[in-house]
Amino acid sequence: MAEQITASVRILRRKQLEEKIGLSRSAIYARMDPKSPHYDPTFPKAVELGSGMKNPPVGWVESEADAWLSSRIESSRRAA
Repeated sequence: MAEQITASVRILRRKQLEEKIGLSRSAIYARMDPKSPHYDPTFPKAVELGSGMKNPPVGWVESEADAWLSSRIESSRRAA
């Protein structure tokens, strides 16, 4: 059974995600691509928002982006 979502969910489109986390389009997709040397399995997964033939519209859950960004900040502070 699917988890029930109890809180309000905000979806970020790619431009909004770029602004929030400070990465470019190519850097975002590199972190999502398992074949990339920059792949990050902890990076937020995209959510398909439609059913386009080749490239369906996608977005990212804002709270997941916030959590990922917080983890990067924490990791960076420990390393310093």
